[in-house]
Amino acid sequence: MIIAIDVSQTAYEKTGVANYVRHLVEELERIDEKNQYILFFSSLRKDFQFSNFHFPSKPKNVKVKTFKFPPLLLDILWNRLHIFPIEWFVGDIDVFISSDWTQPPTKKAKKVTVLYDLIVYRYPDETDHRIVETQKRRLNWVKKECDKILCISDATKRDAMNILQIGEERLVVTKPGIS
Repeated sequence: MIIAIDVSQTAYEKTGVANYVRHLVEELERIDEKNQYILFFSSLRKDFQFSNFHFPSKPKNVKVKTFKFPPLLLDILWNRLHIFPIEWFVGDIDVFISSDWTQPPTKKAKKVTVLYDLIVYRYPDETDHRIVETQKRRLNWVKKECDKILCISDATKRDAMNILQIGEERLVVTKPGIS
């Protein structure tokens, strides 16, 4: 199986989202030698840093595809217009795992996403309106298209069920580790 993961948020080192995504990739690489992984990375100003990931040796089953797209462009293409499937950038894949900012369409791949919180619904007045708008657009596609949603806590899972009306069968709690 070929699994692509959006690791763009690792450009923002030492944030909770960057740490979660980095640890997810590290753990998958550690326990899974059977599947192939493609790391999708896009940042206009920052470069992908393999050194941010702590692998015991250079992984044989991991490839990186980097792009210099600004986040606003991907928000427009993927969250607003919902065009240009991720496979156009990473090739044929079986599963795509999105991490935080955008929700691209897929041609055939199953979709999994990570849901950190629903602050944009619970406390919209305390969050920058651009972030609220972007996240709500993304979450609209998550609700419609994602096969599985990884929630970082039981509270996030409850919010996904109550606020977004997502069925419990699509929600899986995967709590972050401490590093």
